[in-house]
Amino acid sequence: MIARNIIINAAREVGFDLVGVVRAEPLDDERNRFREWLLRGRHSTLDYLERNVEKRFDAGLLVPGARSVVVCAVSYLSPFGRGYEAGACTKIASYALARDYHTTIKDMLRSLAARLAEYAPELQYRAFTDSAPVAEKSLAVRAGLGWIGRNSLVVSPEIGSMLHLGELIINEEVDDYDTPREMVGCGECRRCVEACPNGAIMEDRSIDTNRCISCRTIEREGSGEDIALDGWIFGCDACQSVCPYNRRAPLHTNPRFDPLFDPTTLGAEQWLAMTDEEFTRLAGATPMTRAGIERIKRNIRTDGE
Repeated sequence: MIARNIIINAAREVGFDLVGVVRAEPLDDERNRFREWLLRGRHSTLDYLERNVEKRFDAGLLVPGARSVVVCAVSYLSPFGRGYEAGACTKIASYALARDYHTTIKDMLRSLAARLAEYAPELQYRAFTDSAPVAEKSLAVRAGLGWIGRNSLVVSPEIGSMLHLGELIINEEVDDYDTPREMVGCGECRRCVEACPNGAIMEDRSIDTNRCISCRTIEREGSGEDIALDGWIFGCDACQSVCPYNRRAPLHTNPRFDPLFDPTTLGAEQWLAMTDEEFTRLAGATPMTRAGIERIKRNIRTDGE
């Protein structure tokens, strides 16, 4: 067994801003809501979301012998996350300006596991962040990190919604577990709903990925429905930059999430003329490689039609 305070302190030492611990148990209500979302076809062409649904909402199925889930969050909020000037035609989601968070978060989680192993030599774990079938947002809410905002993202009262989540699923019991917090939440605020250019935010706090700019500029092309990209060439922060919690949250302090370049210095002409080699030098360490320069050029041309 590991003491919760040891986990909390260790997570902060390796650079996480928030941490909570929950039992590795099935998330039945959350799984049922997710299935309903799939049945409505809101996942559009993201077929991979249909796979491993049971594992996604039951850490014990994903990691045999799992007893606890350590849920961590770290802010990536930079000045670029507060919005671009009106008329900007080559906007990039602020998280994508830093080094690929998948690698960074995994490294931080492994460092956390190494520290915990000093107190629990028999510790076994698996580290997850975003790319595996884990119900990260549901776990974050259960661990008391925040609530699900109208735009379907986890909103923390301390650091807003511009945060990355990571999880350690471990085979150890913890002496005390976190529970969801009582919070004001979004209240009557609908700024994110009103800010989405394509009405992708549904009333049930889910996203219609057919209309989501982030999905359209990064993932597969979508259902064929024409949507406005509104100047976004990779990802989209429209629903986050207007959020009052992000407006007043402190900027990130972990240097691992510093932007690697200034997107406001590059216009459409520079992006369209960019070679593969130039793109790699500029953004090769960022999540933008997921789309690649040719996809980014296509996004610019599509938005300009």
